[in-house]
Amino acid sequence: MGLKGKLISQTEIKGCKDLFHEMFRHKPHHIPNVAPQTIQAVDLHEGDWGTVGSVVNWNYTLEGQEKVAKVVVEDIDEEKRLVTFKAFEGHLIEEYKAFKSTVHIENEGENNLVLWTIEYEKQNEDVPEPFSYLQLAVNLTKDIDTHHVNQ
Repeated sequence: MGLKGKLISQTEIKGCKDLFHEMFRHKPHHIPNVAPQTIQAVDLHEGDWGTVGSVVNWNYTLEGQEKVAKVVVEDIDEEKRLVTFKAFEGHLIEEYKAFKSTVHIENEGENNLVLWTIEYEKQNEDVPEPFSYLQLAVNLTKDIDTHHVNQ
């Protein structure tokens, strides 16, 4: 395997695609209320919620270990319901030279699909592919969708 790669997942949601997008664009600090077992805190470090260039600190649990990542919101596209986060500090950067995650909601007929794309470059060949991070994103998608459907 090479040092660079891309992972993609697709999960159907039953809840409102606009509410889902809003959660990642404007209200990521609400995610710990929805999925506290996965995300413990999301804090705005710099800028404003929902704006490109804002810096956000994520405290999360991955495979039973508490981790921290500081990310910059790199892109927002309202029409595509897309938000891209680029990590630049924290546990991710210890293993990956580059780590970018994008959440994008699209329609396929009557279905709303959440697509997660993780683009990465490993620090070295010994670093595993970030499948656990993709699974975290899928689990988070399901938790947020369940929360919205049950509201």
